[in-house]
Amino acid sequence: MTYPSSLSDTEWDHLQCHLPLIRTRGRPHSHSLRAVLDAIFHLLRTGCPWRYLPRDFPPWQTVYYHFRRFRLSGMWHLILTSLRTAERQRVGKDTQPTAAIIDAQSMKTVEESAPISGYDGHKNVKGRKRHLLVDSFGLPLSVYVTPADVQDRAGARCLLAGLKPLVPRLKKIWADGPTVVRGLQGGAKRRVDGSLRLSIGIGRPKVSRFCRSGG
Repeated sequence: MTYPSSLSDTEWDHLQCHLPLIRTRGRPHSHSLRAVLDAIFHLLRTGCPWRYLPRDFPPWQTVYYHFRRFRLSGMWHLILTSLRTAERQRVGKDTQPTAAIIDAQSMKTVEESAPISGYDGHKNVKGRKRHLLVDSFGLPLSVYVTPADVQDRAGARCLLAGLKPLVPRLKKIWADGPTVVRGLQGGAKRRVDGSLRLSIGIGRPKVSRFCRSGG
């Protein structure tokens, strides 16, 4: 069965070049990597627990094994970087952005994640907070997840730490509120991680239609 979250043939062709090589020795795989990825994307889209994956996907233990292996090997980061680079090239932009937008969002979580959740009194939300850094097209540059009670400026520091090798041309970051800005800047500029010198602005810049439409 095909689900709305399933990969198209074009998407699968693009992803294959980033996937680990299939072993030619030993016992052959019972499930294709495409089926595993379809299961992962279905889970992310619907938010269902691992054990609730529909039976027409590979067993949840197999799906989780590959998901964790890809995470530990850095494959998800490689795919994200490749897709962001391809999209920026498609619209005629340099592959490395010079400006970015930083923001945070608190979200409710299920009861099972209580040990790593917190309460955001400002948003009246118990759960986790995702700190995001995106380019002017809304394409993610960095993501950092914390309990919801972590302040935005503290999460922003973690979000930007060690960023220079990944986005060497980044010079300007726009923040949505003065609290984040005060936490990051000291004067006009500040070395956020000891090597990346940034100019911090307040408010939101004019962004592309891609970002406004939630891309």
